[in-house]
Amino acid sequence: MENELHNYRKSYEKASLIRENLDENPIQQFRTWFYDVEKFGGLDEANAMTVSTIGKDGFPKSRIVLLKSYNEYGFVFYTNYESEKGQALLNNPHTCLSFFWPNTERQVIIKGIAEKVPENISDNYFASRPKGSQLGAMVSNQSNVIENRKVLEDELKVLEKKYADETIPRPKNWGGFLVRPESMEFWQGRPNRLHDRFIFTKSDSKEDWKIERLAP
Repeated sequence: MENELHNYRKSYEKASLIRENLDENPIQQFRTWFYDVEKFGGLDEANAMTVSTIGKDGFPKSRIVLLKSYNEYGFVFYTNYESEKGQALLNNPHTCLSFFWPNTERQVIIKGIAEKVPENISDNYFASRPKGSQLGAMVSNQSNVIENRKVLEDELKVLEKKYADETIPRPKNWGGFLVRPESMEFWQGRPNRLHDRFIFTKSDSKEDWKIERLAP
């Protein structure tokens, strides 16, 4: 049975994007838009993003993770390095991050190269996590097949008792990835599907960014 979605339509009319209003640095432009998302409100987890990787089987795979920090070097998130996602990035560091913020009718698409963050950065972030999240990282052999949920819950109880009065060490197979952007595209929804799109691409010098408008 065919399920038609022809009537799922929306006219994007909240804002426009013109060249004169763009920051020359895409990280600064991202910061401006991120603050706008929080200012407009009505959106949970504005830092939720889609991370796309290419697996060893040759297929792309996308999943939602949470951005935990960003700076002039790029964008940082944390995961299990032995997970499907972690192994894919270690095997092929070319990746894509994408944000969709419906409350501002905007999206950002970032192509970049992933690398592990230094261990001290992963240590510091892990120490800042709630104790339950720390134990969850230890319990889960992420992406591996398990018999049932009870396996996880039983292991969690063991660790809760073991570390009841102790500092929980960061698992060595868990840490951060920094994605250094090679290009960043900013998309602003507009009426009649004539959306505004601008792409920032690293110049040959790797210090400046070329800015171009794309057809919608």
